[in-house]
Amino acid sequence: MYNRWIRYCCRTGEINEAMSLVAEIDSLGSHPDPLSYVSLIETLASLGRTLEADALFQEVVRFRINGSYSVRLYNALLSGYLRKGQLELAVRVLDHMKEENVDKNQETCEILLNYYVSAGRLEESWRVVNEMKKRMFRLNSFVYGKIIRIYRDNGMWKKALGIVEEIKEIGLPMDVEIYNSIIDTFGKYGELDEALDVLEKMQSSSDSKPNISTWNSLIRWHCHHGALDMALELFTMMQDQGLYPDPRMFVNLITRLGENGNWNMIDKHFESIKCKEHKDTRAIYAALVQIIGQFGSFQDVEELVGKLKSQGVAPSANLFCTFANAYAQQGLYKQTVKVLKMMENEGIEPNLIMLNVLINAFGTAGKHMEALSIYHHIKESGFTPDVVTYSTLMKAFTRAKKYEKVPEIFREMEASGCTADRKARQLLQNAFMSQTCKFYLEERTHGQ
Repeated sequence: MYNRWIRYCCRTGEINEAMSLVAEIDSLGSHPDPLSYVSLIETLASLGRTLEADALFQEVVRFRINGSYSVRLYNALLSGYLRKGQLELAVRVLDHMKEENVDKNQETCEILLNYYVSAGRLEESWRVVNEMKKRMFRLNSFVYGKIIRIYRDNGMWKKALGIVEEIKEIGLPMDVEIYNSIIDTFGKYGELDEALDVLEKMQSSSDSKPNISTWNSLIRWHCHHGALDMALELFTMMQDQGLYPDPRMFVNLITRLGENGNWNMIDKHFESIKCKEHKDTRAIYAALVQIIGQFGSFQDVEELVGKLKSQGVAPSANLFCTFANAYAQQGLYKQTVKVLKMMENEGIEPNLIMLNVLINAFGTAGKHMEALSIYHHIKESGFTPDVVTYSTLMKAFTRAKKYEKVPEIFREMEASGCTADRKARQLLQNAFMSQTCKFYLEERTHGQ
């Protein structure tokens, strides 16, 4: 009965109740069964509560009660660590698998590939792909989508599109995952018309209809390249198909509109969301509009989270990161720190995304030394900085006109194994140019 109830609580999101039941079993001198441990560790890891997940995993190891779920246990913990950016702890899990002669499966490799690609680690990404080939694992659309992204992030977008021909040759169906990777590649390099052509192909397809990631990517890149009218048109098209934008994308859209003084457009399109029957989403968007600041008015984040709770929206790591990012984009570092503390008070451990957002908040506010201190905190806390960490820190020093520090950060990034993306290389180039101009002006002034 205890085991069934624990698994039920995990399925319904009542993880604290599940942990209370574990404590009761322990007090009776027993332990959950292997499947219950799997459910607990997977749920805790997905919520970012990796310390508790690891403690339960150590129980499994100590009492040898992993049953037939050993790979699933390892994958759950591995995924949780990598989601938080704790690469060293993830490597420890892999070492333990090797010691116990537990072979990686397809899911293990996909978890690693997803992290390495997202973190801009080119060599490790290819190592995982080669290992999958060696183990005769199927290179599915997920894997090919990641390979396209590797090429895209390293400036080889034409080679990324060449992968599509390889996919056709082996007879792998062009599914949503691959289409989305192609759209993202076109979008990043400003080929917006081509991205829209791919959207048309997806809409005419019977089995590869656009999903939320498709629309988010299209809207994000149109905002990035200043095509706000088309971004809003896509926003409307997405809602007409019964889909609702990711909160982070919504932050990007309304921020861009706000920068151009188009607050009336924010009101108009937010009203269109409120007319839809999607209660949880409406509550989140209402809070985000208030955070970004209709006509410059910022509300207290505690009040906003309270409103969300009253609407039945449980705070999550993703939600807190979204709120923090909205403040960070405005340079409101005190509010960003407040969101971080609230996240911790809710029992959610800060992840690498949140710490990167904090670097951005300090950098936007012109506090480059505080941004640097967060970077050191990331390394000291067992997190592994990714390409976003380094790029954001480089941007902070660029804004502070401390150009000489940028090449140093760039070298640290390369030494860590992260592959510089286009943004990082552009920041380095700008720093060299600015530093050269600075020396030139100083010499001319001294000469006069």
